[in-house]
Parts: sequence; structure tokens; C-alpha cells
Amino acid sequence: MPGVLNTSRNDGLAIDHGNEEESDSSGLHEVVDESDSSEDEVAPRNTIGAVPLEWYRDEKHIGYDLTGKKIKKKEREDKLQSFLASADDSKNWRKFLDEYNDEEVEVTKEDMKTINRLLEGKAPHGDFDPYAPYVDWFKWDDSKHPLSNAPEPKRRFIPSKSESKLVKRLVLAIRKGLIKPRKDEEEEEEESVYPLWGDDSNSTEKDGSHLSYIPAPKPKLPGYEESFNPPPEFIPSQEEIDAYQLMYEEDRPKFIPKRFTSMRSIPAYENAIKECFERCLDLYLCPRVRKKRINIDPESLKPKLPSRKDLKPYPVKCYLEYRGHKDTVTSVSTEVSGQWIASGSLDGTVRIWEVETGRCLKLWEIGEAVTYVAWNPNPEYSTVSSVEWHRRGDYFSTVKSTQTFSIKLGGLAVTSVFHPVRSHIFISTKKTIRQYDLVKGKQIRKLDTGLKEISSIAVHPSGDHVIVGSREGKFCWFDMDLSTKKPYLIRQWHKKDINNVSIHHLYPLFATCSDDCTVQVSHGMVYSDLNQNPLIVPLEILRGHASSDGRGVMDCKFHPRQPWLFTAGADSVIRLYCD
Repeated sequence: MPGVLNTSRNDGLAIDHGNEEESDSSGLHEVVDESDSSEDEVAPRNTIGAVPLEWYRDEKHIGYDLTGKKIKKKEREDKLQSFLASADDSKNWRKFLDEYNDEEVEVTKEDMKTINRLLEGKAPHGDFDPYAPYVDWFKWDDSKHPLSNAPEPKRRFIPSKSESKLVKRLVLAIRKGLIKPRKDEEEEEEESVYPLWGDDSNSTEKDGSHLSYIPAPKPKLPGYEESFNPPPEFIPSQEEIDAYQLMYEEDRPKFIPKRFTSMRSIPAYENAIKECFERCLDLYLCPRVRKKRINIDPESLKPKLPSRKDLKPYPVKCYLEYRGHKDTVTSVSTEVSGQWIASGSLDGTVRIWEVETGRCLKLWEIGEAVTYVAWNPNPEYSTVSSVEWHRRGDYFSTVKSTQTFSIKLGGLAVTSVFHPVRSHIFISTKKTIRQYDLVKGKQIRKLDTGLKEISSIAVHPSGDHVIVGSREGKFCWFDMDLSTKKPYLIRQWHKKDINNVSIHHLYPLFATCSDDCTVQVSHGMVYSDLNQNPLIVPLEILRGHASSDGRGVMDCKFHPRQPWLFTAGADSVIRLYCD
């Protein structure tokens, strides 16, 4: 079977048939005129150029000839028959298939000899003599300059050291500015003066010598007032002239019109030199700067906040009221499952309420005013205590008017709250907040709120953000990932004291209650990406509690599983707000 080879590579023809070449060389007697001209080469039959043959794989033709007709593919023989035919043919090793033209090409004996010479590093033509005698084509008789009569080139001269030193001196003097190049004659002929009072519209400075060119201010053109014989209505009376003297110098008119009978009687202008001098100062000394006016739409300066519909659910309206206390309800706490709530009041009672029905299931008479209640989150100890419990139930803390901690806080402790994840506790004085490690007993960081007096603290479920309420109606947001000790955000959404701050554990919600009888519900989304700031959007202001003795809403707590909010007011009523 004839081999399939590429016509551009002839090195793949292995010459292993030396005997056949020797037998055929004796019969070669004709001298072949070989030529290197490209005009003698036979043009390829296929004219598709550099188009890949794969594009014609599914076609019945492989290209087009010089006349534009299709070159049809030849039918392929059976491989078995082709193999048997090649076994009987002794010249099969010199045949290969030209895929480009779809032809079977046989390498001639002359081509084989040429290939052998090239492989041996010899000239392709057999009659080429590499050791031919040298023929001198130039006559050397009586020739002074055998090649040309040109003078000696400069590269044959020895360079002058003195001239090279002189050139170095000149170059150094030019770099230092001691030698300056001469100006062109055209530049010297240009006029260096220009009309001071001329029109600046055609000035050359406007073409780009200055980045922001501003023409000199034009003086006011004279009108009827500057005329030597102005109309009577432009001439002020003596009373008006006396009134000018009482005015400020900035508001006083600089020129007072006068009437003259003829131009000969007009005296010299007394302020001519002064005004000319001021005009020169205006032109030369006064800096003229173009003020860039920025046209900004005021609406575009507002932060782009999401729609309130996209931030649902959040508590909007009052769904249920829990009545039974006889005095101010100071504190409310929700059970972990969300089925019951506990409340403490100044009437000395603690009550357990069923959330869905509003029934009072249990009543304890304490005998003293209850200021704070907290439900233990550990279901093994379902008790109510006036303390602050850790989320896991293994720590609790109390805050009294006297300092009971062994750590120096720099002031009386106001409130405390545990870290939701780690064994840490946040303790606040009137102006600062300190974070302590309960295991090591060491202070981790100190936060400076900048508030007059802190009233409450709430920690985000992730533990990386802290919200602080104050007695002046402000709350501040701390980002614990930031290295700064100052708050990330400070807002004042209440007119009176903030009594408590609460954060939902599942929904991105937080609320602040105040003595102004309002509860501000806000959206607080925290992102895991440190490059993105928290999204804080005020959502709803909840009203309904009445004021009593100047106090309003005393406490607020979120439902542990639903977007509901419990509020305890000074009007002895507990309200449930739902979405």
C-alpha cells in the first residue's frame, strides 16, 4: 500500500535501497538541464491555498482546479487488496499519496539522487564542482588602488585625545547652562508688548499656555451719568449728596454726576491716576481662578436605601396587650421556646404570661420593686431571676449600685451583657465599655462611646457588633472587627432617654425604646465581607404606650423565633407588636 506523506517534507524517505540505485545509475546517459527558477515548477492542481483539508472531509470534492471546477475525491481501494498489490510492486516504497491534490506521486530516480546528496550535505546538482579553480576577475597590473580610488576612511585614523576632551567640556557646559543655544531670528522679531486695554478674545494666552485661562475683567462702559451734560434726573440733589456721606464706603457711589456748560469747562478727573493704578493691580496682581461649579442633584446625595417592602418581616402593629400589673412594668424576658414571657414591675410582683393567649399563668409576690427579670436559657433550670444570664446558662451576672467586681472599672457599673458565643462579658460604666475574658480574667478591649451616660448594651448574635443606648436619646454602633475604639455610627432617633436596646437572634432587626413613649425598629444587616459596611435602615416607629411620671417604654425584647417585639411601659401594660 502506498504510504501517505506530506509533499513539504522529503526527509522521511529512508534510502535503504542502495543496490537498486547502483543498477539504475548505469542506464542514465542523458544529461538533464536542471534549473533553480521558480517559473519551471509545476503549479499545484488544487487552488484552495492554505485552507485546511479537514473542511472538505464531509464533501465529495477536495477543492477546485485552475478553471474553477471541483476536484472530486478518488474512491479508496480496499486495504487488503491495496496491501496485496503493494507486496507485488517493487517500486511501492517510492510512492506516496498527495492529499492536497488527491494524487498518487512516484518519486523518480533523479529525485532520489537529489535527496541523497542533500542528506549527505552536498550540492543538489550532480555536475556542481565544489573545488573549481579560482578565477580572478580583476586586473592588478599598474593599479595603485586595486579596488577604488576613494580616500582612506575616517575609521582608520587615530582619534585625537585633545578634541575628545574639548567635546566633553562643551557638553558639560551645555548641561550646566553656561552655554545657551541661539534663538531663531523669527523668535527675536516677535513683539514682546501687547495692548493693555485691548480685546483679549484673540489673545495667544487663550490657545493653551494656561490650563484654565480667564480673561481680565472688563471695565464698565460709561453711560449717561459720566456725560458732561447728563439729564436732570441723573443729577443728585444736595440732600442726596449729604446722605452719601453717611453711607459705608463700600456702598457709597464712586462717581457723582455733574453738569458742565461746555467741554472746555470740564476739569481733570481727580481719580484718574488712582483708578489707573487699581486697574493695573487688577490686571497683574489679582489672581484669577476659575471656580469649578459642580451641579449635583440634592436627591443623589441621599444614601440609596432599600425599600421597606424588601426588608419585611418586622413588627408593625400591636397585636395583643398583657394587663395585670398595677404599677410600672420595668422588665420583660422571653422564654427560649417563645411560649411564655416573664415580667417584673414596681408593684413587687413577677408574672408569667402565655404569649398566644395573654393569660397570666403564674404570679409571685416579691414584696419589693422588681427592676429586672431574665429567663435562664438552659431548659434544665427553668427559673426566673433578676440577673443577666449567659446564652449557654453557665454564667450569670448582677449589677447593683455598689461596685462588687474585683476589677477596677474607673466608675460604677451601669449594665453588663455576655458575649453570645465566647466566654466574654461586656461591662459598662457611664461612658466606657470594657470586655473581659471570663476564663483568663483579663481585659480584652476598652470602648470609648463618647456619650454622656450609657443606659443599655446589646450584642449582635455574631458577637462582632455592639449597640449602646444612652440617657441623651442617642445610640452608637461598634464594629469589633475594626481596630478603632470609637463607634462606627452614632444616631439620635429619640428625644428622651433610651431605656433599653434589643437585637433579634434570627432576623436582622434591632429596637430601641425610650421615655418618649416610642419604640424605634430598625434593620441592621451585618455582612461577612469585611469591606462592606453594615446596612442600618430605620423601619418603623411603634407607639401606643402612655407616659406616667415622665417615663415611657421601660423595656423591649424580641421573640426568639418570630419577628415579634414585646414592650413594657410605665402605664403597667405589656404590648406585643407583630408583622
